[in-house]
Amino acid sequence: MSGEADGTHDAATPSMLMPSVSRFMTTQPITIDRASTLAVARRLMHAHNARHLPVVADGSLVGIVSERDLQLLETSAQLDPDLVHVDRAMTPNPFIVTSDAALDEITEIMAEHKYGSVIVMGRDGVEGIFTAVDACRALTTILRRMASETL
Repeated sequence: MSGEADGTHDAATPSMLMPSVSRFMTTQPITIDRASTLAVARRLMHAHNARHLPVVADGSLVGIVSERDLQLLETSAQLDPDLVHVDRAMTPNPFIVTSDAALDEITEIMAEHKYGSVIVMGRDGVEGIFTAVDACRALTTILRRMASETL
C-alpha cells in the first residue's frame, strides 16, 4: 500500500493526466448556413484553410460538410455549385462532444468510425472543431513531451 508515510504517493489516474479535447481543438470554427451554396462552402474552406464546416440553421447545428463531401457531390453529378445548397452535401447529426471530453476517448471513437472531425458544443452552440489534423498536432505535442521527460 502506498502513501505519504512510506515516502511514496498514489499515482495519478489516467483520467487526471489525459488532456481534454479543448486543449487541441480549433476554437470558433467557421460555420456555414445550410441554405448556402456549395460554391460558398468551397470559397470559405479555401479562404480559411479548412476542410470541415459545421452546418447551421437558425443558429443550431444541423450537420457538417467536408471538402470530400463537396468533391463527391460535384464530381458524381452534373451540378452547378452556385445553385446547389450545402444541405445536399452535408452529413446530418454529426458526432458532437463537450470541451471537457477526454482526448483519448475522442480519438479512439474517431479512429473506430473513421470520422474526420468532431464538433465541440458549448452552451452557446458550436464552440470548436477537433479534426484529424488537430489529432496529429496533439500526438506530436504529447510525444515530444514524453521524449523530453525521458531525457
